[in-house]
Amino acid sequence: MTQTTRMVGIGLALLGIVSYVATGRTSLTALIPAFLGIALVGLAWLGRNESMRRHAMHAAMVVALVGIGGTAARLIPGIAAGTIDFGRPAVWAQVATVVLLAWYLGKGIKSFRDARRARG
Repeated sequence: MTQTTRMVGIGLALLGIVSYVATGRTSLTALIPAFLGIALVGLAWLGRNESMRRHAMHAAMVVALVGIGGTAARLIPGIAAGTIDFGRPAVWAQVATVVLLAWYLGKGIKSFRDARRARG
C-alpha cells in the first residue's frame, strides 16, 4: 500500500502543479492537490518503516478523506445547482482530485480489511 500511496501522492502533486499553471498562476488554491500529494508522499516514506506502516497508512486514509470532503464540498453544490463551468481547468482538477482520492480510499479500505482477515 505504501507504493500506491506514493504514486497517488506524486500524481496529485503533478495535478496540482499543472492546474496551477493552467489557471494562470492566479490562485494558490490550485495547488491544493499538490499539498495533499506531498502529505501522501511523506506518509508513504514513513510507511517504509515496518513499525510505522500501520499508523502512516491510516493517516494517509485520513488525508484522502479530508481531501475528498474538502474538494467535494466545493464541487457538488455547483454541480447540483448547474452553475459549474466544466470548461475551466480548475473544475477538472477538482474532479480528478476527488476521483483519484476516492479510488485510493477504496483501495486502502480493501487493504485494511484484507490485512485484518489475514491476522485472523
